Amino acid sequence: MSASDDVRRAQIEQGLVQVRARIEDACGACGRDPRSVRLVVVTKTFPASDVALLAGLGCSDVAENRDQEGRAKAADLAARPGAGGAVDGLRWHMIGQLQRNKARSVARWADVVESVDRPEIAQALSAAAAATGRTLQIMIQACLDPVPMPGRGGVLPQDAQSLADTCRHLPGLALVGVMGVAPYPGDPDQAFAALARLREDLARSDPAITQMSAGMSGDLEQAIAHGATQVRVGGAVLGNRTLLK
Repeated sequence: MSASDDVRRAQIEQGLVQVRARIEDACGACGRDPRSVRLVVVTKTFPASDVALLAGLGCSDVAENRDQEGRAKAADLAARPGAGGAVDGLRWHMIGQLQRNKARSVARWADVVESVDRPEIAQALSAAAAATGRTLQIMIQACLDPVPMPGRGGVLPQDAQSLADTCRHLPGLALVGVMGVAPYPGDPDQAFAALARLREDLARSDPAITQMSAGMSGDLEQAIAHGATQVRVGGAVLGNRTLLK
């Protein structure tokens, strides 16, 4: 490892320590076990070398929001000499809006797809998973904006049950939870409370729906207070984003 690699490793390690401390404090404030909250590090725009460093520092979950970038990084790590161990144990999350024609590609590298918001995406992922012999964990992304905004994605809460019913009966998919992004500007407490209610409603007909993916660098405390089981954090761990070279 070069001197620059050592510096970068130290930077990432410091970020992980700080964010894990925030998670622990947030859980303590609402009487939760910190082990009930998974940290998913959002690695979009950061290089594959950062992902390898994260794995070496004990990070188990990373997320991408574009198929092309996620696919390239997963392939990069798999092809590195001596790849294995922690890198092989990484769980890759797709958190960005997904086009139907990208489903087959995403099904090859992602382990969890959090941005399922319409039946045709679920159906395409199901077909792709069946073709590759995999089972994908999926989450239903709910729209938490008071007024839906273009490009933000998410099923309207009143349509979530119908989408969950569709997902539940598709082969190759395991529906495990819900995902949401708080509106900005807006009230994250109100948004995350609504997402928690939605998860509870869906779980009444499907007890396997146990997970709630909510909270980012700026609002993870509010998400944990409302029951988030995983938070998606990028900049607070990895620093300021740069364009991927």
